[in-house]
Amino acid sequence: MYDIKELYEAFTVEEAIALRLAHPEAQIIAGGSDVLVQMREGKRAGKELISIYLVDEMRGVSIDEEENIRIGSLTSFSHITKDPIIQKYINVLGEAVDLVGGPQIRNIGTIGGNTCNGVTSADSASTLHAWEAVVELTGPEGVRRVPIKEFYIKAGTVDIRPGEIQTAILIPKASYENTFGFYHKYAMRNAMDIATTGCSVNVRLSEDKKTFERVRIAYGVAGPVPMRAPSAEAAANGKPVSEETMEAFGRAVLEDINPRTSWRAAKEFRQHIAYEMAKECLKESVIRAGGTL
Repeated sequence: MYDIKELYEAFTVEEAIALRLAHPEAQIIAGGSDVLVQMREGKRAGKELISIYLVDEMRGVSIDEEENIRIGSLTSFSHITKDPIIQKYINVLGEAVDLVGGPQIRNIGTIGGNTCNGVTSADSASTLHAWEAVVELTGPEGVRRVPIKEFYIKAGTVDIRPGEIQTAILIPKASYENTFGFYHKYAMRNAMDIATTGCSVNVRLSEDKKTFERVRIAYGVAGPVPMRAPSAEAAANGKPVSEETMEAFGRAVLEDINPRTSWRAAKEFRQHIAYEMAKECLKESVIRAGGTL
């Protein structure tokens, strides 16, 4: 069924790094929800595989000594959705990954695999960009941390160096504290479909809930990699919480995004829904933050 040349298994991060160095052409496999499908299709036929699925130290959600939310790269989508730390501080991420595939995929698929694929349609990607996540990579030279916007290099390519594996994703306290967000996935059907466009917004409001202290917005499938929309953020940051600001926010999105036409949707349609989604996600984020629009 699967054309696998050799399968190596790691039980620790150190073993995984050693295997990566010894077999530089081998493909890392965690849950296998993407890699095994690609192998069945013949795209990765005859590959060596390095399984990291049993590296338990790379699982779970915690708050580290720097007060980052730390999500181990082998944490499944189902665990992220149900985790109390995620539910308390960044529930929108749990909601976003709960839209990935069906229950079986969410039980086996991992946040590390979803980001290391480098695809713009990954349901976690726009929310992680909007929350200014940091990717932790561990390799022969130690630990390296890369802002997620720099981790994505181009479609299907991410910044992982020889011998490295992604060990965690971090959400800094400055990004999650007193911050509330909303994610909207637009797809051809409601279940088990790849996003036509995905939009994630989060806001931090002033104490009286009348001013946007900080707004972040990011998209999937609005360009070759997941991307922030800085013009839209600038149109709302420091501005009153109002319909006028929301409209300016939506219009400014079109200055930043560059979707393409594909069999799923035309560029012009993606631009239209990106504009509408920006306003919807901003409004829902304001409501979650205790404000009104």
